[in-house]
Order: sequence, then C-alpha cells, then structure tokens
Amino acid sequence: MYARLPGRRKHRLALLSVGLLAFLATVVVAGLPVYVYPQVDPLRPADAIVVLGGTAYERFDIGLDLAERGFAPELVISASTGLDDPWMAKYCDGAFPFRVACFEPDPWTTRGEAQEIRRRAEAENWRHIIVVTFTPHVSRARYIVGKCFDGELTMVASPSRSDLAFQAWMYLRQSAGYLKAATEFGC
Repeated sequence: MYARLPGRRKHRLALLSVGLLAFLATVVVAGLPVYVYPQVDPLRPADAIVVLGGTAYERFDIGLDLAERGFAPELVISASTGLDDPWMAKYCDGAFPFRVACFEPDPWTTRGEAQEIRRRAEAENWRHIIVVTFTPHVSRARYIVGKCFDGELTMVASPSRSDLAFQAWMYLRQSAGYLKAATEFGC
C-alpha cells in the first residue's frame, strides 16, 4: 500500500501542473485583447486631447502630434512625474498654436487624472476627448475615465515594450488596477 503512494502523489502533481498551465494559458489568452491588443478608436476631431502620465514620454509626443494635426484645440497633459520634471518643459512650457495645459493629478493615479478630466470637462463643456496612454493601460484607462467623463472617449495607444517580463508585469499590475477600480464607487 505504501509503495503506491508516491505514484498517486506524482499523478496528483501532474494533474495540478496541467490545471495550473491551463489556468495560466486561459489568463494569457483572455488578457490579449485587454492588455496587448486593446480596443483603440478611429481618430476624429475632439474638444481636447488628454495625455495620461507616466515615464514613457513617447505618449506625450503622440499627443503633441495629434494637436499639431488639428484633432483638438487643446492639449492637456498629466505631468504625473511632476511639473518640475525637466522632460516635461518641452510640452508644458513650449509655444504652440494651440492651448497646452499641464497638471499634477491628485491623487497621482489614473483615478486622479480622471477626476481632473471631469473638472475640466465641466468647466470647458467638453463632449468628446481623445485620451492617449500606453498600450497595456488603454482598457483600464477607458474604464476609469469613463466613470468620470460622460462624453465620448477616443482612446489612442502609445507603443510599449513587448518583452515577456514587461507583459507579465503589466498583466499583474493592470489586473490589480482593475480590481481596485471595480471597488471604487463613483468618479
């Protein structure tokens, strides 16, 4: 009887391993349209372009390009790295043929950014905004900003890293962010 126990343990371990691999494969496949290939929208003129903050500065260049191409008369940038960040001066202190406004979100989260969007939208009567963020954040940003902004959202994805370590981290980070956002009521 004792001789058969190790075989049963091996069988259970094999079943557990197969189950874990199946679960992980399901999570990866389910996350592809959310984190890797999120829904982005066709561009059309809007009331403002809002670039959500972060340290991948390419997204700010995308917002600037969209404003230069005339998609909106105002570019609003979340300087989540701080208004004293020297890299932000290119955007916040530059002279452009359109309005540029930079702000520090309070709190320094996507929710803080969405709350600032709501304040500005109410003050300036925005009905449609273009929101630029990095690819793995697009879906969660749409959800959070949509809780605060009743108008139309056009989401634009800034490219991001595609290596396995980064993608795995984004699955975890963005999923945790979704859970947190789902527990927060209102804007």
